[in-house]
Amino acid sequence: MTMDIYQFVTGPLAWASFAVFFVGVIVRVALYVRGLDWQLDRVAYTEFKVLGIKGAIRSIVCWLLPFGTRSWRYYPFFTLIFFTFHIGLLFTPVFLEAHNILMKERFGFGIWTISGATADFLTLSVMVAAVFLVLRRIALPEVRILTKAYDYLVLAIAVAPFLTGYLAAHHIGHYQFWLIAHIVAGEIMLVAIPFTKLSHFVLFFMSRMQIGMDFGIKRGGAKNKKGMAW
Repeated sequence: MTMDIYQFVTGPLAWASFAVFFVGVIVRVALYVRGLDWQLDRVAYTEFKVLGIKGAIRSIVCWLLPFGTRSWRYYPFFTLIFFTFHIGLLFTPVFLEAHNILMKERFGFGIWTISGATADFLTLSVMVAAVFLVLRRIALPEVRILTKAYDYLVLAIAVAPFLTGYLAAHHIGHYQFWLIAHIVAGEIMLVAIPFTKLSHFVLFFMSRMQIGMDFGIKRGGAKNKKGMAW
Protein backbone atom coordinates (compact mmCIF):
# COMPACT_ATOMS: atom_id res chain seq x y z
CA MET A 1 0.00 0.00 0.00
CA THR A 2 2.78 2.43 0.97
CA MET A 3 4.68 1.64 -2.23
CA ASP A 4 1.54 2.28 -4.31
CA ILE A 5 1.14 5.70 -2.65
CA TYR A 6 4.83 6.45 -3.25
CA GLN A 7 4.54 5.54 -6.93
CA PHE A 8 1.45 7.73 -7.24
CA VAL A 9 2.90 10.84 -5.53
CA THR A 10 6.20 10.58 -7.42
CA GLY A 11 4.48 9.74 -10.71
CA PRO A 12 1.08 11.09 -11.85
CA LEU A 13 0.76 13.56 -8.95
CA ALA A 14 4.25 14.93 -9.55
CA TRP A 15 3.58 15.40 -13.29
CA ALA A 16 0.29 17.15 -12.52
CA SER A 17 1.96 19.42 -9.94
CA PHE A 18 4.71 20.47 -12.32
CA ALA A 19 2.15 21.07 -15.08
CA VAL A 20 0.09 23.35 -12.85
CA PHE A 21 3.24 25.11 -11.70
CA PHE A 22 4.70 25.83 -15.15
CA VAL A 23 1.40 26.71 -16.82
CA GLY A 24 0.34 28.83 -13.86
CA VAL A 25 3.62 30.78 -13.77
CA ILE A 26 3.46 31.45 -17.52
CA VAL A 27 -0.13 32.70 -17.16
CA ARG A 28 0.81 34.97 -14.24
CA VAL A 29 3.67 36.50 -16.24
CA ALA A 30 1.44 36.97 -19.28
CA LEU A 31 -1.26 38.62 -17.18
CA TYR A 32 1.30 40.93 -15.62
CA VAL A 33 2.55 42.07 -19.02
CA ARG A 34 -0.99 42.48 -20.35
CA GLY A 35 -1.81 44.57 -17.29
CA LEU A 36 0.75 47.23 -18.16
CA ASP A 37 -0.83 50.53 -19.07
CA TRP A 38 -0.65 50.95 -22.86
CA GLN A 39 0.13 54.67 -22.86
CA LEU A 40 2.18 55.09 -19.68
CA ASP A 41 4.22 51.89 -19.87
CA ARG A 42 4.34 50.06 -23.17
CA VAL A 43 5.00 53.10 -25.33
CA ALA A 44 7.82 54.31 -23.12
CA TYR A 45 9.41 50.88 -22.86
CA THR A 46 9.26 50.41 -26.63
CA GLU A 47 10.68 53.81 -27.56
CA PHE A 48 13.51 53.84 -25.02
CA LYS A 49 14.64 50.22 -24.91
CA VAL A 50 18.29 50.83 -24.01
CA LEU A 51 17.49 53.09 -21.08
CA GLY A 52 14.78 50.69 -19.98
CA ILE A 53 17.02 47.61 -20.09
CA LYS A 54 19.77 49.40 -18.15
CA GLY A 55 17.28 50.50 -15.51
CA ALA A 56 15.75 47.01 -15.26
CA ILE A 57 19.11 45.28 -14.82
CA ARG A 58 20.25 47.84 -12.24
CA SER A 59 17.05 47.40 -10.24
CA ILE A 60 17.16 43.59 -10.23
CA VAL A 61 20.86 43.35 -9.38
CA CYS A 62 20.66 45.85 -6.52
CA TRP A 63 17.70 44.08 -4.93
CA LEU A 64 19.30 40.64 -5.32
CA LEU A 65 22.39 41.75 -3.40
CA PRO A 66 22.26 41.83 0.40
CA PHE A 67 22.53 45.49 1.45
CA GLY A 68 22.45 46.49 -2.23
CA THR A 69 19.64 48.99 -1.62
CA ARG A 70 18.88 51.56 1.05
CA SER A 71 15.92 49.49 2.23
CA TRP A 72 18.13 46.44 2.78
CA ARG A 73 20.67 48.54 4.71
CA TYR A 74 17.98 50.16 6.86
CA TYR A 75 16.96 46.82 8.44
CA PRO A 76 20.22 44.80 8.48
CA PHE A 77 19.00 41.97 10.75
CA PHE A 78 15.80 41.45 8.76
CA THR A 79 17.85 41.56 5.56
CA LEU A 80 20.03 38.69 6.78
CA ILE A 81 16.95 36.68 7.80
CA PHE A 82 15.22 37.44 4.49
CA PHE A 83 18.17 36.35 2.35
CA THR A 84 18.88 33.30 4.52
CA PHE A 85 15.29 32.17 4.10
CA HIS A 86 15.11 32.70 0.36
CA ILE A 87 18.56 31.29 -0.47
CA GLY A 88 17.73 28.10 1.40
CA LEU A 89 14.24 28.01 -0.09
CA LEU A 90 15.58 28.11 -3.65
CA PHE A 91 18.91 26.29 -3.51
CA THR A 92 18.05 23.33 -1.30
CA PRO A 93 15.32 21.67 -3.39
CA VAL A 94 17.11 22.35 -6.68
CA PHE A 95 20.54 21.00 -5.70
CA LEU A 96 19.58 18.31 -3.17
CA GLU A 97 21.10 14.97 -4.15
CA ALA A 98 17.99 12.94 -3.32
CA HIS A 99 15.87 15.20 -5.53
CA ASN A 100 18.27 14.81 -8.43
CA ILE A 101 18.28 11.03 -8.07
CA LEU A 102 14.48 11.12 -8.26
CA MET A 103 14.64 13.43 -11.28
CA LYS A 104 16.95 11.01 -13.07
CA GLU A 105 14.59 8.13 -12.31
CA ARG A 106 11.42 9.95 -13.37
CA PHE A 107 12.54 12.53 -15.94
CA GLY A 108 15.89 11.23 -17.16
CA PHE A 109 18.16 14.09 -16.09
CA GLY A 110 19.85 15.63 -13.06
CA ILE A 111 22.22 18.48 -12.16
CA TRP A 112 25.08 19.26 -9.79
CA THR A 113 24.24 18.51 -6.16
CA ILE A 114 25.21 19.80 -2.70
CA SER A 115 26.46 17.67 0.19
CA GLY A 116 24.16 16.31 2.86
CA ALA A 117 25.73 18.57 5.49
CA THR A 118 25.13 21.63 3.35
CA ALA A 119 21.54 20.56 2.73
CA ASP A 120 20.98 20.13 6.47
CA PHE A 121 22.46 23.55 7.18
CA LEU A 122 20.27 25.24 4.57
CA THR A 123 17.17 23.36 5.72
CA LEU A 124 17.66 24.34 9.35
CA SER A 125 18.43 27.90 8.27
CA VAL A 126 15.11 28.10 6.42
CA MET A 127 13.18 26.87 9.44
CA VAL A 128 14.97 29.18 11.89
CA ALA A 129 14.54 32.13 9.53
CA ALA A 130 10.83 31.30 9.22
CA VAL A 131 10.47 31.52 13.00
CA PHE A 132 12.03 34.98 12.97
CA LEU A 133 9.73 36.04 10.12
CA VAL A 134 6.73 34.98 12.21
CA LEU A 135 8.09 36.82 15.25
CA ARG A 136 8.61 39.91 13.11
CA ARG A 137 4.98 39.83 12.01
CA ILE A 138 3.89 39.54 15.62
CA ALA A 139 6.30 42.06 17.15
CA LEU A 140 6.24 44.96 14.70
CA PRO A 141 2.94 46.91 14.73
CA GLU A 142 3.38 48.16 11.15
CA VAL A 143 3.71 44.54 9.95
CA ARG A 144 1.21 43.00 12.37
CA ILE A 145 -1.61 45.26 11.18
CA LEU A 146 -1.13 43.98 7.61
CA THR A 147 -0.79 40.32 8.58
CA LYS A 148 -3.65 37.88 8.12
CA ALA A 149 -4.03 34.14 8.68
CA TYR A 150 -3.42 33.77 4.93
CA ASP A 151 0.17 35.05 5.37
CA TYR A 152 0.93 32.41 8.00
CA LEU A 153 -0.62 29.75 5.78
CA VAL A 154 1.59 30.72 2.84
CA LEU A 155 4.67 30.63 5.08
CA ALA A 156 3.64 27.21 6.40
CA ILE A 157 3.24 25.89 2.85
CA ALA A 158 6.77 27.10 2.04
CA VAL A 159 8.35 25.61 5.18
CA ALA A 160 6.46 22.28 5.30
CA PRO A 161 8.62 20.54 2.64
CA PHE A 162 11.77 21.43 4.61
CA LEU A 163 10.45 20.21 7.96
CA THR A 164 9.08 16.95 6.57
CA GLY A 165 12.17 16.43 4.43
CA TYR A 166 14.49 16.89 7.39
CA LEU A 167 12.46 14.43 9.50
CA ALA A 168 12.50 11.86 6.68
CA ALA A 169 16.21 12.30 5.88
CA HIS A 170 17.20 11.76 9.50
CA HIS A 171 14.68 8.95 10.09
CA ILE A 172 12.95 10.82 12.89
CA GLY A 173 9.70 9.00 13.43
CA HIS A 174 8.14 6.85 10.69
CA TYR A 175 10.36 7.22 7.60
CA GLN A 176 7.82 6.25 4.94
CA PHE A 177 5.19 8.56 6.41
CA TRP A 178 7.51 11.59 6.47
CA LEU A 179 8.88 10.78 3.01
CA ILE A 180 5.41 10.76 1.45
CA ALA A 181 4.43 13.81 3.51
CA HIS A 182 7.54 15.58 2.22
CA ILE A 183 6.74 14.80 -1.41
CA VAL A 184 3.10 15.86 -1.05
CA ALA A 185 4.12 19.06 0.78
CA GLY A 186 6.51 19.90 -2.05
CA GLU A 187 3.81 19.32 -4.64
CA ILE A 188 1.35 21.45 -2.67
CA MET A 189 3.91 24.25 -2.71
CA LEU A 190 4.39 23.89 -6.48
CA VAL A 191 0.64 24.08 -7.09
CA ALA A 192 0.25 26.99 -4.65
CA ILE A 193 2.94 29.16 -6.27
CA PRO A 194 0.86 30.51 -9.18
CA PHE A 195 -2.17 31.17 -6.95
CA THR A 196 -0.63 32.72 -3.82
CA LYS A 197 1.97 35.26 -2.73
CA LEU A 198 4.56 32.59 -3.46
CA SER A 199 4.25 33.72 -7.08
CA HIS A 200 6.55 36.61 -6.14
CA PHE A 201 9.45 34.27 -6.88
CA VAL A 202 8.90 35.19 -10.55
CA LEU A 203 6.76 38.33 -10.26
CA PHE A 204 9.56 39.91 -8.21
CA PHE A 205 11.62 40.07 -11.39
CA MET A 206 8.69 41.47 -13.35
CA SER A 207 7.97 44.23 -10.84
CA ARG A 208 11.65 45.11 -10.35
CA MET A 209 12.07 45.30 -14.12
CA GLN A 210 9.08 47.61 -14.41
CA ILE A 211 10.19 49.88 -11.57
CA GLY A 212 13.76 49.93 -12.88
CA MET A 213 12.55 50.82 -16.36
CA ASP A 214 10.29 53.53 -14.92
CA PHE A 215 13.20 55.18 -13.17
CA GLY A 216 15.57 54.61 -16.08
CA ILE A 217 13.19 56.10 -18.64
CA LYS A 218 10.65 58.38 -17.02
CA ARG A 219 12.15 59.62 -13.78
CA GLY A 220 15.45 61.18 -14.70
CA GLY A 221 16.18 59.14 -17.81
CA ALA A 222 14.36 60.24 -20.95
CA LYS A 223 11.94 62.65 -19.30
CA ASN A 224 12.65 66.31 -20.12
CA LYS A 225 15.66 65.22 -22.17
CA LYS A 226 14.18 63.52 -25.21
CA GLY A 227 10.81 65.15 -25.46
CA MET A 228 8.92 62.71 -23.28
CA ALA A 229 5.72 64.32 -22.03
CA TRP A 230 5.27 62.20 -18.89
